[in-house]
Amino acid sequence: MTRSPALPFDLSGIHLEPGQGLARQLYQALRERILDGRLASGTRLPASRELAALLGISRNTVTRALDQLYAEGYVAGRVGDGTYVAELPHNRPTVAITAEADSPALQLLQRHHLATPAKGAPRAFRIGVPAFDLFPFETWARLQARFWRKPSPARLGYGDPAGDLQLRELIAAYLRNSRGLTCEAPQVLITCGSQQAISLCAQLLVQPGARVALENPGYRAAGHAFAVAGAQLCGIEVDGEGLDVSALQRLNDCQLAYVTPAHQYPTGVTLSLPRRLALLEWAKRVNGWIIEDDYDGEYRYSGTPLAPLAALDEQQRVIYIGTFGKLAFPALRLGYLVLPPALAESFARRQALEMRHSEIGSQAVMAEFIAAGHFQRHIRRMRLAARSRRDALLAAWPAMIPGCSSLPAVDAGLHLSIKVESLARERELITAARAAGIEMNPLSDYWLPGSETAEDARAGLVLGFAAVPEAQIVEAVQRLRQAWKL
Repeated sequence: MTRSPALPFDLSGIHLEPGQGLARQLYQALRERILDGRLASGTRLPASRELAALLGISRNTVTRALDQLYAEGYVAGRVGDGTYVAELPHNRPTVAITAEADSPALQLLQRHHLATPAKGAPRAFRIGVPAFDLFPFETWARLQARFWRKPSPARLGYGDPAGDLQLRELIAAYLRNSRGLTCEAPQVLITCGSQQAISLCAQLLVQPGARVALENPGYRAAGHAFAVAGAQLCGIEVDGEGLDVSALQRLNDCQLAYVTPAHQYPTGVTLSLPRRLALLEWAKRVNGWIIEDDYDGEYRYSGTPLAPLAALDEQQRVIYIGTFGKLAFPALRLGYLVLPPALAESFARRQALEMRHSEIGSQAVMAEFIAAGHFQRHIRRMRLAARSRRDALLAAWPAMIPGCSSLPAVDAGLHLSIKVESLARERELITAARAAGIEMNPLSDYWLPGSETAEDARAGLVLGFAAVPEAQIVEAVQRLRQAWKL
């Protein structure tokens, strides 16, 4: 048989690093060239001895790389005629495909997705993060090491999709004792943070085209989750008493409302008791659901934390969302839903389809953290620290900033909102602050597109005050004074 002539074999770009697994590197380099078409189907590879000499490596190394390519079907041998790139249907230069493609779901996601989070260590005045510099990491590490040193085999297999039973029991007990919310462990479902809890609600409670009522301005990440599920977003404006429930009552064909009643995001107002009762009456009348996101409800600076809206719910129409991210740190990714009994099993089944069950380590350690009393002590410490940092901001803040309202009373939460006279002034203040290395968000970003409220009436500043210690807050305000020429 006549040997086929070897086609030109380009070794440019193949750089093998000693000590990093030469056979594996060669295998990956050849596979990459086969897949992207640089080594076309039918190309004859050099003999193993020749390839070893060209690359300056041993023949055994080349043989191991080729054996792996043989095993995976990238190359084939012809008896007495060498090794050839196999005939692959996709062995051609790749063509870039746009993400939009033809899928309506992908197109919808282009319009509704989360912004890239701020990177690096927290600085003034980052939104959405607590004082996790105060978290007892040594205690957490000790509990974690103890769990993983000899975990029970029963907890290492596939778990309950609703979450670790011990943690669910402790969460239910905490909510009963500290928040006045009557619930039991079977109603609690562990989630990967509050955003996943919102997403589960959107997946199970929203039909394509259905109306969902949202606070306006409000938490845009919730709106994105509902929109991707096919909802028609209906913004209900917020005033000094929270969500305008009378406007919600005038909204036809709506059976789902998402609210942040304890500390409205982002304005910071609290939903008044008359409106709480009216909202519950609305849910009863329309046979609807209320999703209560109690993202920072533990932070109350006068008296005890307010009882959740769910604690007033006698009709089992409220779905309660809680999170450990605002008490520990966001990277923990640990939250929970408290569901009406009629929904608990369905939510657990949906959870199982998405992620089978939550990771056990964090749940087990958090359960021990709560059971040993560390959690309640940490809450008290975090509340005191947040109040102290709030006081530092209130004391250092300029008495008057042209075009800005004065600081509001801040009785709860981890952030505050200040009204600004116009969008132009908002942009001017935000731009100067960011140039000085100060983080703050424009209030106008929290409004739904197409809102009827005049554009200038949407302007404002949203500042978090819990992320950094008091000295950094005072120093940041001094830099703001210079940046804003006050």
